[in-house]
Amino acid sequence: MRPLCNAPLLRRGLALALLAAGLLGPATAAANPPSPPAPPPLMVEEVPFITTPDHVTLAMLTLAGVGSSDHLIDLGSGDGRIVITAALRFGASGLGVEIDPALVTRSRDNARQAGVAQRVEFRTQDLFDTPLSTASVITMYLLPQVNMALRPRLLALTPGTRIVSHDWELGDWRPDRTLTVAVPNKAVGLEKLSRLHLWTVPAQLHGLWCGDGGVALRLAQQHQQLGATLDSGADSHTFSGRVDGHSLRLLGTGGAGWSAVAEADGLRIVEVSAGLPLQAGQRMRPALGELCAGAVKT
Repeated sequence: MRPLCNAPLLRRGLALALLAAGLLGPATAAANPPSPPAPPPLMVEEVPFITTPDHVTLAMLTLAGVGSSDHLIDLGSGDGRIVITAALRFGASGLGVEIDPALVTRSRDNARQAGVAQRVEFRTQDLFDTPLSTASVITMYLLPQVNMALRPRLLALTPGTRIVSHDWELGDWRPDRTLTVAVPNKAVGLEKLSRLHLWTVPAQLHGLWCGDGGVALRLAQQHQQLGATLDSGADSHTFSGRVDGHSLRLLGTGGAGWSAVAEADGLRIVEVSAGLPLQAGQRMRPALGELCAGAVKT
């Protein structure tokens, strides 16, 4: 995989970004000061290809929980090892997207030699032109600016899609889990380790939800973090929690809480503490207006 840059403007900030991350020393950064954006596009030769070690590849796929039912898309696939390992070790299908035609040719040869060519595909393609909706797992080793440019598309994927990024995060969309792997021979960086970050795309639940009898649930969502207010008549409860793919779990004061699953026709309550105005099996549906039918206006 490569830390991939698709826009000339990103090169201008690369030295500063790497310095901030501890990947360049001050002398190196001083030799590469910010410069005005160059008009020609960034050439492939100017983008470093950094091989992901095999044990890091395996750790990324294990962290994502890759299995035989998964379709993995690797953005910036280099020599194809992540896609090939996913097919060979875990039985997954995969697509590798790479801007260097020579690396795509090498990846296809590697897939044939590994005996997985029928389950994987490699394309010479800009990752921003690549449809992502077929993926259940996305892996990437991209620069922070590229991660952030991709983030809206990642958040719009099917809830439950897993994303693993090598070293770089996604801004204030904090990882669900981070794994640190020792890499004694790492070619870049002052620290000889890699940080692997996992996210699960959350269902989009922000807004007002209505249940029978005027029960109103208002959810405030920031990525996978949730805050909730549950009202029934004059009775009101507040909760906080998180959404993991389609599943959400919230807790309130005194340990009272409930869980639900986001389905095509609404939220299905799964478990609920005694004393709350919800029942297991009950469905909450998106409000058609600013109030739920039968709700008491305060």
